[in-house]
Amino acid sequence: MSYVYLSLGSNLGNRKQYIQKAIKALGKTIGELTKCSSFYETVPDGFLSENNFLNVAAVFETSLQPAEILQHTEQIEKQLGRTEKSHDRQYADRCIDIDILMYDDQVINTPRLTIPHPMMHKRTFVLEPLNEIAPDILHPILKENIETLLQEQLEHTMLKEKNPDRK
Repeated sequence: MSYVYLSLGSNLGNRKQYIQKAIKALGKTIGELTKCSSFYETVPDGFLSENNFLNVAAVFETSLQPAEILQHTEQIEKQLGRTEKSHDRQYADRCIDIDILMYDDQVINTPRLTIPHPMMHKRTFVLEPLNEIAPDILHPILKENIETLLQEQLEHTMLKEKNPDRK
């Protein structure tokens, strides 16, 4: 058995209900939910919207391979009303978004799937809920735990706010 770490978010409709429905469906299709974070409300990252997100991180014990999990997450998103991941790499409001963050300590890089998620270490809305449930797990490429990655991201964000011209 393996552990898959997911990030779930919603910024349309009954956000909490969308996430709860997704978690329930994931429990029926990919494996047993072992931990789920609290809900975190965040502003959209990467696009402008008046709709804030609710985000959670969840860990499932699974016998499925990452490609199979991806198929299930995409199917659940569609069942809940999600039409597309992004349009021309532009993000938009969505009723549900499910991202695979990590799968054990594997590194996967295919045209359809990259694990660990290539942006997770730069996203506070991913790291905060993940830190709540798995602060000590190591990022398999960066070789730092989630708690350290979160602290680094928070420091980077604070520096950027103090010096807006800094990248």
